[in-house]
Amino acid sequence: MASRRSAPILRRLSKQTALVTGGTQGIGLAIARALLAEGCEVVITGRTQEKLDRAAKELANKRAVPMICDIRDLRSVRALFAGLKQRFDRLDILINNAGIGQVSKNIAELPLDSWSEVIETNLTGTFLVTQAALPLMRSGSAIVNNLSIAAKEVFPGSAAYCASKHGALGFTNTLREELRPKKIRVIALLPGATDTAIWKAVWPDAPRKKMMPPEAVATAVVNALAIPESATIEELVIRPSIGVL
Repeated sequence: MASRRSAPILRRLSKQTALVTGGTQGIGLAIARALLAEGCEVVITGRTQEKLDRAAKELANKRAVPMICDIRDLRSVRALFAGLKQRFDRLDILINNAGIGQVSKNIAELPLDSWSEVIETNLTGTFLVTQAALPLMRSGSAIVNNLSIAAKEVFPGSAAYCASKHGALGFTNTLREELRPKKIRVIALLPGATDTAIWKAVWPDAPRKKMMPPEAVATAVVNALAIPESATIEELVIRPSIGVL
């Protein structure tokens, strides 16, 4: 009688070092909390000390390390990684989560400064953080880029946001191929409508009760990171069970 192969054992994330940009609220905060529950050391970033202090208090975990960073600013990114290097000798998990939405405006009415702010945050910021992180990452490390389902779909009135996310998906796919020989996994996270504060600016009357909680996305991310190193998830699409958009 042929023997059955046992199911693959999930990797342990305990004692790994993780960086979650935009970790003060929403999906970023939920992922940080989930990684802490796995036993990771977790650095969270935010642009203001007030938000960082509030998030650190909410996490209430000595392994949560809050650090200021504006991912659009190269000097700020360099300062973040200088501080990270002083505390840790490596980075096992990078979660590029920091991002902003766009006030709904058609292309004909979209101001250049609004366009630039979204592109600089969602696309250039992801590039700057990733480039700074790579020297600290080794074989077996993982990068998760939170892109949103807008990386593959388009929504009228959201040209800057969709362009930034489509561009970030191209960046992510290129990064994956470049890092494949180094055995650093790259995952494109594509969540659908999630109940976070971003909707206050994008769609104030959005039916947020029908959306996924950030914790659902965080659980999926941790599960994707925990699969054996012999396999990888390249795209992680998560949608609400009830149609929202």
